[in-house]
Amino acid sequence: LTLVFLQENVLQRVLQLPVVSSTCETLQRKYSSTKESHPLMASVCEVYERGVQGAGALAMWGMEPVVRRLEPQCESAVAVANNLACRGLDHLEEKIPALQYPVDK
Repeated sequence: LTLVFLQENVLQRVLQLPVVSSTCETLQRKYSSTKESHPLMASVCEVYERGVQGAGALAMWGMEPVVRRLEPQCESAVAVANNLACRGLDHLEEKIPALQYPVDK
């Protein structure tokens, strides 16, 4: 899937939109603040975080042979989907100027 990373990546573009990045930053601050002020919640969150990391690692390990086998066939399909998504994002950015502002604005 290296071809997708050589061209514009729609996920990176979405994450760089001010409205998205400011929302993510706000959520991260709230999450951290909640963990700091509520020890019980911090314990629950840490268990959950470890579980998610473990599940993600297990999923990646299990999918690796499949991805390696399908990569040549999927590469062009992923590139086409990424290109279409980027064009759709261009259209959204043009029609919705608020996407270029942080949430507080």
